[in-house]
Amino acid sequence: MNETIQDNKFVELTYKVTDRKSGHVLSTVKFPLGYVHGHNEVLAPSVDAELEGRSAGDVIEVPIDRNRLYGPRDETLVFTDYIENVPEEFRKVGNTILMENDKGETKSLLVTRMDDKTLTIDGNNPLCGREVIFTLKVLTVRDATEEEIEAGGEVGADPDIDGSLVLPI
Repeated sequence: MNETIQDNKFVELTYKVTDRKSGHVLSTVKFPLGYVHGHNEVLAPSVDAELEGRSAGDVIEVPIDRNRLYGPRDETLVFTDYIENVPEEFRKVGNTILMENDKGETKSLLVTRMDDKTLTIDGNNPLCGREVIFTLKVLTVRDATEEEIEAGGEVGADPDIDGSLVLPI
C-alpha cells in the first residue's frame, strides 16, 4: 500500500508554475524539493491542503490567485532612470537588484526593460497580478525521521542542484 501525504511524512516532489492566461511556464524545478509535511511552510497553504492524502506518482494541478498572495500590481514600484545612473553590473534585463531603505529593510527589484538611454526596474513580485497553476508531481512519501521533523526537511543530504531552477519572466 502506498503511503499518503500527511503530517510527519517526508515528501519529495517536482513542480512547475504556468500562467493560466498565456499558458507560459513561469517557473519549474527539475530537482526534487523535499520537505516534512506539516512542519514548515515551503509551499502555499492551499497547495499543502491539496497534497494531503496524495501518494507517490500522483500529479495534481492547483490554481493559485497570486493577487491573494502578493496583492495587485503597484505601478509606483516601477522606476525608469537614465542608464548612466545605473551601475554597469545591473544593466541587463532579468538582473535582480537588492535595495535597502534607511530602516535596513531590503526589497528585490527586477530589471524589466532596457534601451540605449534608459533602464526600468520593477519592485512588484514577478507573479503578482497573475493567475497561475501549480502542477506538482509527488515522487516520494515516507515516514520522516525525528531529525527531519525537527529540521523540516531531509538532514545530511547535499542538494543535487545543477542550476536548473528557472524563473523566466
